[in-house]
Amino acid sequence: MPKQSLHIRSDREATVLAWMTRPSWAEVLDQDGYGLYADLKLQGITQRFRWIPPGVFMMGSPESEPGRSSYETQHEVTFRQGYWFADTACSQALWLAVMGENPSTFNEDLNNPVETVNWDDCQQFIKHLNGIIPDLAARLPTEAEWEYACRAGTTTPFSFGDNITTEQVNYNGNYPYNNGKKGEYRQKTVAVKSLSANPWGLYEMHGNVLEWCADWFGDYPTTAVENPTGPTADTAGVVRGGSWDDGGGGVRSADRSRGTPDYRYDDLGFRLALGHSGAASQADGRRAVAGQTAAR
Repeated sequence: MPKQSLHIRSDREATVLAWMTRPSWAEVLDQDGYGLYADLKLQGITQRFRWIPPGVFMMGSPESEPGRSSYETQHEVTFRQGYWFADTACSQALWLAVMGENPSTFNEDLNNPVETVNWDDCQQFIKHLNGIIPDLAARLPTEAEWEYACRAGTTTPFSFGDNITTEQVNYNGNYPYNNGKKGEYRQKTVAVKSLSANPWGLYEMHGNVLEWCADWFGDYPTTAVENPTGPTADTAGVVRGGSWDDGGGGVRSADRSRGTPDYRYDDLGFRLALGHSGAASQADGRRAVAGQTAAR
């Protein structure tokens, strides 16, 4: 396939991206109403990655946000470089293609997100995937990258606005957010791309499965930072996004959860990022710590 070059204008910010050559791992480089994307294909499975442009955002939540926690201190984050970000959580089909087995509980549909995977399982998957496609440089996103992509330029509690419905998000509708309307409680995952995408074309960033990040869990800084990678050491890693089992407050853009690297559950999966990040070096030093469960 010949290499493609596209001159892309990002509607998310008033800059014009330079000419971009199709990455060696991508079957397709194109753009649509959401922006630039590249498709990875492996054994007949397509995983789309969205280009997340550099920018500045406020991470965490304002003190006026209902349901916020004290460890959501709001602070400014700057990204000088963009990155590729999977438009869905890793599916069971992609996991099976790479690992040859499927650990998931809700395995009636291979388009469901893989779950019941711990942080170390994710690192093994990433190692195998990068072995198959050496130029991919797959990794877990940093917590800041995850929230920046989740917010997609919004400042409200959700990328959909001030509240959500169970038609938009797979969460426990018995516990709506901030006096919202009750909705469905599915008690399981749904297939990726079943529900609405956020403004940057990313699906199920709220709910469905919690998603592992690269960072250790720790207090946020109180001043502006660039490309943060979290603490250098701790006993628990960051998981974001909430799940099918969480109430509305637990699937907010700013909500934070944690789990030890050996923790597995049927509402816990992950999503891939690609390219360089300072957090990648932290993965080498991560070790499983037994005996703890995720803080919900």
